[in-house]
Amino acid sequence: MYKLKFAEKPQKRMTGQSFRCAGSRFMIALAIIAGFLFLYPTPVYAMHIAEGILPANWAALWYVIALAFVFTGIRVVRKKTKEVRGLMPLLGLTGAAIFLISVFPIPVPIAGTSSHPTGTPLGAILVGPFTSVVLGALALLIQALFLAHGGISTWGANIVSMALVGSFAGDGAFILLRRFNASIFVSAFAAGLLGDWATYAVTSFELASSLHGTGSLWGMFGAIVLAFAPTQLPLGILEGLFTGGVVVAIYQRRPELLSHLVGTLKPLPDLLKESSQ
Repeated sequence: MYKLKFAEKPQKRMTGQSFRCAGSRFMIALAIIAGFLFLYPTPVYAMHIAEGILPANWAALWYVIALAFVFTGIRVVRKKTKEVRGLMPLLGLTGAAIFLISVFPIPVPIAGTSSHPTGTPLGAILVGPFTSVVLGALALLIQALFLAHGGISTWGANIVSMALVGSFAGDGAFILLRRFNASIFVSAFAAGLLGDWATYAVTSFELASSLHGTGSLWGMFGAIVLAFAPTQLPLGILEGLFTGGVVVAIYQRRPELLSHLVGTLKPLPDLLKESSQ
């Protein structure tokens, strides 16, 4: 009886009114942050792959790959929201987290571009990789339209590198390590770390494959990777630590929010028992 009562509490909290309140708070917070970014200008750095960088044929190729996963993700979201009561507030908060984590650039020495954390590995752990792809795509679209981060012609390429690869690399690392009985923190740390680094490896390949011209593809790829390395290597470690800390906090306080993922590895009652020890 106790377990049954405990399982009903999240459903009572996650009502339509809760969703409207969470959505309102998210929009207010987003408006405040956007206003701060517009009214408090900072030096401009290229963030994501900028508008016009990729030739049309390469941009179209990345669009095809990206949209295939985005449309699949939309179907997954529709199915999950019908099956899981009260999921929408978590989607809103996860989308806001991805947007905020990935919006602040860190200048890259020499290259004249910037690095930034991705947030999609954390999103994949919280809501699943296909859903995280959709949320990451929306974050990238808002950044391209209103903050001049990335671009519309390069939206597909940025979805593939940050939303798609970041989500699936992070989710794969988390699930694999959990299957080998790694701790929640270690699994989430590896997810954040590998998702971040995988994003920039793919970004480097996207740039090199379309810009190497008559030169060596892998020579160009190596040069771009080296340009990102001074900032992205430590940034990946920081994102791993952040992802690990957030997932552990959620696991201890609201383990039911992770039941859709870790529940495939351990039943929810086992999670509750572990978190209380």
